[in-house]
Amino acid sequence: MAENQRLICASDELQEKGRGARFDLPEYGERAIGFVIRYAGKVHGYVNRCAHFSVELDWQEGDFFDTSGRYLICATHGACYDPATGFCVAGPCKGQSLQVLEVEEHDGKIYLSVDE
Repeated sequence: MAENQRLICASDELQEKGRGARFDLPEYGERAIGFVIRYAGKVHGYVNRCAHFSVELDWQEGDFFDTSGRYLICATHGACYDPATGFCVAGPCKGQSLQVLEVEEHDGKIYLSVDE
């Protein structure tokens, strides 16, 4: 693990279109939470904050995908986000995006890249 990386979770904790892993983001403010999901075989990370209004997306802890597994969905507003990009494709914030977090997967683990 490089010095500018922080361990989030083991790779096998993330299943394709399954529950995401949440983690604290002290770098982004006192109450900021991040999450990672696996989609199309890759790991993607975002700040857990709807682009429409500052609320967390998951309807139950770690449940970010809609029932089809096609979109990440805001449980409060129904905004739908492309899991691969964080771009809002439908809902009150259409055209906006989730804040992307730089994440890496190697050696069976998932890491957040952090600024030094």
